[in-house]
Amino acid sequence: MTSEFVAHILLWLFSLLILFHFAILLKIIPYTIVWGGRLKSDSAMYQFELVSIAMNALLICFALEESYNSFGLLDESGLNIVWWGCAALFAMNTLGNLKSINKFEKRVFTPTTIILTACCIYLAIN
Repeated sequence: MTSEFVAHILLWLFSLLILFHFAILLKIIPYTIVWGGRLKSDSAMYQFELVSIAMNALLICFALEESYNSFGLLDESGLNIVWWGCAALFAMNTLGNLKSINKFEKRVFTPTTIILTACCIYLAIN
């Protein structure tokens, strides 16, 4: 497996996550199935979802940088720091998903964040 291939996996996952979070913003998907089932208001949902969309968009930029060196934002050591930080973030998110009170989040997003963590570790060490 190449770093480019793993970066493409991340591109697909981050893109799908953005679509998912937009569906929550548009109330196509109820926000009760994310964030551990702990969001209690539309206002909180908008804040959390907008931050999530922005973060995923930024991560798409890093994955594009890894695949195509398209932006020239970071050198290899900078990208390694990003991927280690993301691996830590997604590992913690996996723990949060395991503690979710929503079964959907636990069953769908726990494996998703495990895959994200593994991909980020792979990119950080290669």
